[in-house]
Parts: sequence; structure tokens; C-alpha cells
Amino acid sequence: MSINKTLVFGHKNPDTDTIMSSIVMANLENQLGNSAKAVRLGNINKETEYVLNYLNIEAPELVSALEDGQNVILVDHNEATQSADNIANANVQKVVDHHALNFSVSTPIYYRAEPVGCTATVLYKMYKEHDVEITKNIATMMLSAIISDTLLFKSPTCTAEDKAIAEKLAKIAEVDCGIYGTDLLKAGTDLSDYTPEQIINIDSKLFEKDGKKFKIAQINTADLDSVFKNKVYFEAAINDEIKKDNLDLYMFAATDIINSNSKVITLGNDSKVVEKAYGVTLDDNTALLENVVSRKKQMLPKILENLD
Repeated sequence: MSINKTLVFGHKNPDTDTIMSSIVMANLENQLGNSAKAVRLGNINKETEYVLNYLNIEAPELVSALEDGQNVILVDHNEATQSADNIANANVQKVVDHHALNFSVSTPIYYRAEPVGCTATVLYKMYKEHDVEITKNIATMMLSAIISDTLLFKSPTCTAEDKAIAEKLAKIAEVDCGIYGTDLLKAGTDLSDYTPEQIINIDSKLFEKDGKKFKIAQINTADLDSVFKNKVYFEAAINDEIKKDNLDLYMFAATDIINSNSKVITLGNDSKVVEKAYGVTLDDNTALLENVVSRKKQMLPKILENLD
């Protein structure tokens, strides 16, 4: 793969927004006369697989590490810990994101991050600004990303812009947003083919603060009991991750998409930070976090505020 061809990718352990935004951004670059290719940094989850099968398209190529000097565009992330191996020696050309800034480069680049619920919401506006056609397939990808990241508009990260743009995209995609969105989210709750080790890494992100390293992993479910019957196996897998990555804290959250709560397993030397952050008492390493569904807005900030 030529380092002159720009690779577009999202974070490790990719979710639907990461994969769809990579494809959508690469398409935009190509429509503007640039040479770009969407790639991925991890396995496809069931929810994303649903979209790919619905559109009858293949997943982007898997890339494990970057060559020195590789031209790249980052979407749906900006933290080096969540990006490709050797990102420090790549040539980052652009970043399009909706997360808090934790990024620096030595030269000026195009950087766009907006306080919306999904990267695809930003990309929709970029397509409009450049007068690039949003095809039915591209609209479906953008819509799927917004539905996924906002839990069909139930997440506190969801904005009026996300909803308005999703309505426009649903018309182009020729789908009923409620029906399609429900089917999409339900597809993502199917964990039957995964091992405990795979489940805790379906959507896991690594963070650092003042020398402390921690991960927050999240899955969606329609039945918390069915997930937590395997608690002992999840704990074993989490402890392996803590040892392997030398983590101070690991929080695994199963988010109930029906009742908008999350039940967590928290392990590590700093596991008690969850009690302090949410005013709960851990019961055998678990706690129910009522009305908590967003890692970006409700989980990460609380952990950062209370991690000593």
C-alpha cells in the first residue's frame, strides 16, 4: 500500500460510526479529487455488520500498523492511544471528530470537531458545504452511524442537529428511521458468537490521566440478566486485560437500550472510583448506573473527575 494514498480510519475496536464515517470521509475525499481509502483498525461488530449486509458492501481492509510517513485522515477519534500503531510517525492530514480534544501536531492541519452526537453529523455538513451528492448508500451509512451513536436519539449526546440531519438522511435512504434504527440496535445486542474476551473488546477504549491508565468498554443489550449470568467469565477476561496492559481501572458497561440504564463491572486498583463518581456502592464489583448510557458524556467525564 502506497504511503502517498491517504488512509482514512477511526479508532481501534471500531463501532458503527467509526466504520461508516471512514467510508463516507474517503468517498468525500475521492469526490473532491483526492486519493483516499477507508480502512479499519479492528474487527467488525454485529451492528456494523448489519449495515454492511443491508447495503451489500464489504468491510474496509484491516490495517494493523502504519508505515512511517503514511498519509492519514482520522475520523471519530483523536487520541493516540485509540489510534493506529505508529500513528506518531504518520502524516496526519485531517481530523474529523466529535470528541474532546486530546491531540497535537507540529504543523497546521485541517481539524474539525463539533459538539454533536456523531461524526457522521459533521460529515453531512461537509458534503453540503462542498456540494457533493449524498447517494442512497452514503445516506444509509450516515444515518446508521447517527442512530448507533445516539441510541436512536435517546443518548444525552444527541443534539437537535443530529435529529434534523437524521430525518433528512432517512428520506434519501428511503427508510423509516424508527423501524430501521430499532432493527440496527437489536442486531448489535447479539453476543451469541462471542467469547467473554471478545465481548469486552467489542467497543473498548483506552484512556490516560496523570500516569493512570484505564479502559471503558461498552456493549448494548436488551436484557441485562442475560449478560450478567456470565459475570465470572467477564471478570476473568477483564483481569487478564488489566495485567496485559498494566491498567489501574477497567470498567465494563452493559447498556440497556430499552430502559436507558447501564450495569457495570469495575475492577483494578482504582475500581472504587466508580463509587465516588456515581454515589453508588459496588456489590461484588458491580453497580447499576441509572440513566447512564453515554461513555463520552456520562462515563468518561465522571471517571476523569474522580480518578486520583
